Amino acid sequence: MNDKKGMRKGLTQYGDAEFSLYLRKVFIKAMGYSDDALERPVIGIANTFSDFNSCHANVPQIVKAVKRGIMLAGGLPMEFPTISLHEAFSNPTSMYLRNLMSMDTEEMLRALPMDACVLIGGCDKTVPAQLMAAAAADVPAISVVTGPMLSGTHIGERVGACTDCRRLWGEFRGGRIDRDEISEITNRLAPTAGTCGVMGTASTMACITESLGMMLPGGATIPTVNADRLRHAEAAGAQSLKLAENGLLPSTIMTPAAFENALRVLLAIGGSTNGIVHLAAVAGRLGIEIDMEAFDRMGVDTPVLVDIKPTGRFYMDDLHKAGGIRAILRELKPLLNLDCLTVGGQTLGEQIDGYTETFEQDVIRPLNNPIHSGGGIAFLKGNLAGDGAIIKQSACSTDLLVHTGRAVVFDSLADMSERIDDPDLDVTKDDVLILRNAGPKGAPGMPEAGYLPIPKKIAAQGIKDMVRMSDCRMSGTAFGTIILHSTPEAAVGGPLAFVETGDTIHLDVPNRSLTMDVSEEELERRRANWSPPDTVKAEFGYRKLYMEHATQADQGVDFDFMIRPYTRKTPLNA
Repeated sequence: MNDKKGMRKGLTQYGDAEFSLYLRKVFIKAMGYSDDALERPVIGIANTFSDFNSCHANVPQIVKAVKRGIMLAGGLPMEFPTISLHEAFSNPTSMYLRNLMSMDTEEMLRALPMDACVLIGGCDKTVPAQLMAAAAADVPAISVVTGPMLSGTHIGERVGACTDCRRLWGEFRGGRIDRDEISEITNRLAPTAGTCGVMGTASTMACITESLGMMLPGGATIPTVNADRLRHAEAAGAQSLKLAENGLLPSTIMTPAAFENALRVLLAIGGSTNGIVHLAAVAGRLGIEIDMEAFDRMGVDTPVLVDIKPTGRFYMDDLHKAGGIRAILRELKPLLNLDCLTVGGQTLGEQIDGYTETFEQDVIRPLNNPIHSGGGIAFLKGNLAGDGAIIKQSACSTDLLVHTGRAVVFDSLADMSERIDDPDLDVTKDDVLILRNAGPKGAPGMPEAGYLPIPKKIAAQGIKDMVRMSDCRMSGTAFGTIILHSTPEAAVGGPLAFVETGDTIHLDVPNRSLTMDVSEEELERRRANWSPPDTVKAEFGYRKLYMEHATQADQGVDFDFMIRPYTRKTPLNA
């Protein structure tokens, strides 16, 4: 009898294995299970439902569907809870807690007796946390997402969270919408439960997960409220039994070639810049390093194909109707590694060949007619970029892609909040707004504060974009000429720590350059007078663990002790 399957797997250590199994059965039978049920393969279901998480409001229905699929296939479903993170309900930021969720999930995958697991995620940091856990624990696993919400309407205009949240809030700040109207808009932006209805981080990570091979085909884009969402969950439950039987592991699926495919898709969908940080973290758990300069070169032949907000016009429910990721992968087929294995048991190439639907639509463009060429995300170098910074050039104002301006520096989130709308702030529309000490350790948690608000007196002039820069992140739903992920961050002595208000900043996205007109001698003088901010100090608890071990953006902001030594790089062919 195989003592590593079902209820016999991972026995509690009492020094007597037979007693451990006997005691386990004593307590599980208190739940009403029969001997027949307890002899079947055990499939864990990671339940991330929370009353604080509207993105996961349909998780109970998804769990029910997954259980149905498992039982129809002859398995025993066992649901267990993990941490649930929602972007708008996590202080200081959900990114601060992503690693904690990944560790929680990983240790449950190790500790509980399961032959495979169905991971149910949705909101921004939950899916990467689960992929990080699956990579580290290397237990057969399959991902199911909660799905994007539907779009809404306001005075005849189609709107949706959360790109339109930011756009309309900007209109309110500029005085073009009054308080009564912005209050009414609040009721229209999220008309259903689910993740943001645009290509924000949640949708980006869902699309990446499908392209990595960790999700059944078609699952990334099904709206939360569609019946297909539950049928997909049922199919994932059934497929988890096959994973348990054949032992197909996440490490076999998430190879460097698979990560290269995911990076291609990230570019083609105009995906969230957060996707780079999360992919680096997942890859790091497998000893795979993301080569950012090679990723930048991929943009030469990987254009943006999806006309979806914040880069384009449409919403996630439109993308699903247009064919979702399967249609995008079909367009990208000449650029992909087609022999990568997937949780469905097929290679990626076989999955693409199995999708035969063709019809006219305006959401997904062909390779020869993209909505943006030259790479959706660019990697910048120079004396202000340090080891590198990124910019989502597909969401930039074209007239700002090459720009010279005077730095206006904010030393922290609190400093920015206090001064950004001060009528006496010395700022013009041509200046470069810089926020520092908002990175992984400086904030802490690398919040999505990179979308610096346009100063109110500038917004009142009708200005909707300026060059902005920080060492933190930007929501995938945001847009504008915004430089992010400056590495190393200011709080650990990166270049943003030494820029001063009045310095001249040069941005040249076509030439991938970000510099400041400051001599090396002057920079050395500033370094000598610099000291780390008090925010990096912590004496107790999770904050101490985080501050001492969180890495920089290029390593995914994962804990250093969770990252395996790098032995491989991706992308391979750029």
